[in-house]
Amino acid sequence: MSLVELGRYDRNLANILVGKLESEGIPAFAFDGGASIADGSWLLIPVRVMVDEENLAAAQAIAGAA
Repeated sequence: MSLVELGRYDRNLANILVGKLESEGIPAFAFDGGASIADGSWLLIPVRVMVDEENLAAAQAIAGAA
């Protein structure tokens, strides 16, 4: 599995998108969701949604429709 970045989203949208992708059978991961919680800037840091390279085109279509 070679992960690639689908996009960067706000924390809530990233988690919703991961759930949508997984419901469509595409494994997805949210990276950086816990970044900088200690200093209170976690809402300002975008969360990267990552998918397997072979699923990127399908994931882009789903993300575009969402």
